[in-house]
Amino acid sequence: MDFTADELMVVCISRQIKDGEFVAQGLAAPLIAAAYLLARHTHAPNLYFASAIGQSLCREPAPLGLLWVEKLWLDRSMKDIGFVSGVTDVLPTIKPKEFFRPAQVDSHGNFNNIAFGKNYRKPRLRLPGTGGIPDVTTFIDNIYLYVPRHSRITFVRELDFLSGLGHHPERIQGAGARMLTSDLGVFDFHEGEMRLISYHPGVDIKRIQARTSFELKISPGVHETVHPTQAELKLLRDHIDPLGIRRLESLSGASRRQLLTEILAEETSQLHDINQQ
Repeated sequence: MDFTADELMVVCISRQIKDGEFVAQGLAAPLIAAAYLLARHTHAPNLYFASAIGQSLCREPAPLGLLWVEKLWLDRSMKDIGFVSGVTDVLPTIKPKEFFRPAQVDSHGNFNNIAFGKNYRKPRLRLPGTGGIPDVTTFIDNIYLYVPRHSRITFVRELDFLSGLGHHPERIQGAGARMLTSDLGVFDFHEGEMRLISYHPGVDIKRIQARTSFELKISPGVHETVHPTQAELKLLRDHIDPLGIRRLESLSGASRRQLLTEILAEETSQLHDINQQ
């Protein structure tokens, strides 16, 4: 294969976006930003963005960056709205499509970003937190999920805490998760239950089940995920994310620190060259 798992995830997610949609991006989600930009540069030129990073609405894209991450959302924004106003006023009105990354997710698409461990005051691991997830997942219809590292730690029978509402019996409006994309495959939620619809190249169904703590439903039409095109890969690698910032979501520990150091060094060098001109 001439593509990596993170590149395939970006392409899969970009293909789940339709032209003219309003898409929202949370914090620390460069893989999703890359997917939005890929869609914007290919089949969805009329895409609108809402972001928690710049707390703004915009249409014009910019390459991904760390030192200048705000450029995508601030320099080119149509309107600055603020986080509270965005969550309470704007998002309920426009009802965007948003991709969330769960730390734990169950078979019905309910998810947890609060903590691992049942004791809230003394958890095994404190997670990043929920942001606006408990608010928006109760009413929006376009909940999509993604997991860069598919494992039994993430795909669980029972959540330690509930922060994102999926196909939950207490839901009274909106819809539960529609799709989930991982580094192993793509899933839908047929009749409210997670179901495998495609497995990535080099991955078999048995391996996906082994890394999932609950029994997977399998679509009758399950198939290998369609490969990225050369045009999609070129756009992603050369124009949208040449520094590979999206990869930060797939790595951990020393590998992640090393990539982060390399990206910051390259961006610092680029800024220095710009200032010298």
